[in-house]
Amino acid sequence: MTTKVEKICAETINENRSVDILQEASRLIKCGSLVAFPTETVYGLGANALDETACAGIFAAKGRPADNPLIIHISSLNMLEDLCEITPTVQKLIDAFWPGALTIVMKRKGKVPDIVSAGLNTVGVRFPSNLIARALIEASAVPIAAPSANLSGSPSPTKAEHVFDDFDGKIPMIIDGGAVDIGLESTVIDASGEYVTILRPGSIDAKKLGEVLGYEVGYVKIGDDEAPKSPGMKHRHYSPKANLHLAGSYEEVENIRDEVLMKTAKEPLCIIMEKEGENYCADMEIFKISKYSDMEMYARNLFTSLRYADSKGYETVIVQTVPEEGLGIAIMNRLKKAASGC
Repeated sequence: MTTKVEKICAETINENRSVDILQEASRLIKCGSLVAFPTETVYGLGANALDETACAGIFAAKGRPADNPLIIHISSLNMLEDLCEITPTVQKLIDAFWPGALTIVMKRKGKVPDIVSAGLNTVGVRFPSNLIARALIEASAVPIAAPSANLSGSPSPTKAEHVFDDFDGKIPMIIDGGAVDIGLESTVIDASGEYVTILRPGSIDAKKLGEVLGYEVGYVKIGDDEAPKSPGMKHRHYSPKANLHLAGSYEEVENIRDEVLMKTAKEPLCIIMEKEGENYCADMEIFKISKYSDMEMYARNLFTSLRYADSKGYETVIVQTVPEEGLGIAIMNRLKKAASGC
């Protein structure tokens, strides 16, 4: 199979060339094939969410565990009515955060195939703000199930070339919409019970959710024998091929690097934040992930930096961490999972 990469700009999405690409991609979706496409969070690997066979193709292509549910993407609220039960709480969240980087887990209706929800009575749905994603869903005239467009367990894709690295020859088309805006997967919340809880942290944090709901929103963890309601709760995620170490300061980066060199004599890649006016780690191999305290830049570049390490064949990577507050909670969630390998 030849994998076509077709470029679209959001600014020219209504021009003839873009329309033709979207029509071709929608035909692939309708006939049960997979298409990778950009969202504001990461790139997604999409299939017709109502086609059980097509969704099985996602699991096969990614090597994804069968108990890891998919997230459905929609382009209108009319699509949602056929998929889920919309409670007053869900409507409040929709009004506040959609379109956007929030996945809402709700009680599902029978139209949703079991494979999408991993057999659960709930399913996660998102209304992306990315115009290319929405145009593809609208042209396909079906909701699209789409996990991140990477091999299961590896760093998520934030550029089309990341998708190509993982799926060249395995899927028919990648829509290249450029680098994504956020760089971390969506916040996933469970709104199927009495109170909303966070299953996976993202750019929409507990404070923002609490301001809308009127109460403090907590986080949920699951045991090894429990079925996850959301991607990112179980199994290996976000990990580069290299051994990943986390360091809280420049000094700790240097100390870990010295320890690594004593054991292997192979230089690690050090992923650090640039601190204006100070020259740290000058003799190390460095990927500067952001300016100091710029959490949005850090999030946007995190998976790119891990994929860079793999592309260069590094055996060890040291990443400078961030405080676990605001967007830093989501960043550290990804880094801890990447470092632990589970």
